[in-house]
Amino acid sequence: MKRCMVTGAAGFVGSHLSEALTSRGIDVVGVDCFIPYYPRPVKEANLAVLRSRPNFHFHELDLRQGDARALLEGCDVVFHLAAMPGLMKSWSDFSLYNTCNCDATLRLLEAARDVKLPQFIHISTSSVYGKEATQGEDAPLTPFSPYGITKLAAENLCRAFTANFGLPVTVLRYFSVYGPRQRPDMAYNILIRTLLSGGTFTMFGDGEQTRSNTFVADCVRATMLAADKRDAAIGQTFNVGGGEIVSLNDVIRRLEQLTGKTARIERKAPRPGDQKHTAANIDKARRLLGYSPTTPVNDGLAAQVAWQRSLL
Repeated sequence: MKRCMVTGAAGFVGSHLSEALTSRGIDVVGVDCFIPYYPRPVKEANLAVLRSRPNFHFHELDLRQGDARALLEGCDVVFHLAAMPGLMKSWSDFSLYNTCNCDATLRLLEAARDVKLPQFIHISTSSVYGKEATQGEDAPLTPFSPYGITKLAAENLCRAFTANFGLPVTVLRYFSVYGPRQRPDMAYNILIRTLLSGGTFTMFGDGEQTRSNTFVADCVRATMLAADKRDAAIGQTFNVGGGEIVSLNDVIRRLEQLTGKTARIERKAPRPGDQKHTAANIDKARRLLGYSPTTPVNDGLAAQVAWQRSLL
């Protein structure tokens, strides 16, 4: 891999991935359109290191409308992370999720087909499984949020391009990524922020919902392995998760110890579309990609706390 494209390069995982790729000496074409899901300055800060690197080439482009063909020329792979994330807003603004997650993916797939791209790595989510995500990649897919539905539709668009045009596709399903630069709307970011500021954290449900959290460095490693081991990865779908399963209540206790603060919690009913349990079965990724998460939850949480403290 000498040159690649990363869509969503100014985002949480996309910026970390772009830094890891450029550190390896790979030319990275970064694409982002700064949809105001959260403030643009947050994303600009994510790009601060990358903008000083000569092998990072950033383009502000809305994939729903812009043509990516020229940018894809000469690329060995595209890492397609760009998407509209989050569950709750997908109930009230389905059109935005549909255009960002489906229309943009379709246009990028068309561009990849036309330039005969050697590999298209599509980033999906555990939300495609539905309320429970605890089995392998062949489990039934029954998403129960508009967000999950659009992400499954994007996966199926990828498979249609493979079946009809022979486009070499790999699908990665991320499970609850956390760590430095986590989006400000995500639960751990909000929880740490309220602990550090003395605010109140709103808990939806009883706190016994569990997650197979994935530290961002482990997530990046798995994503790069999908390109490094292209022959094994093409045509496959992989779960990408961490090695520990923890409940929200457990995470709160750990963060109280890490911050030296006591959480103030307001409890509310579960939100529609929230998953109850996720536990990534990563046997396939271990076997075919050699992926193994290495970051203990406590270490990952400590890294995120340190990052959020640095922003105060």
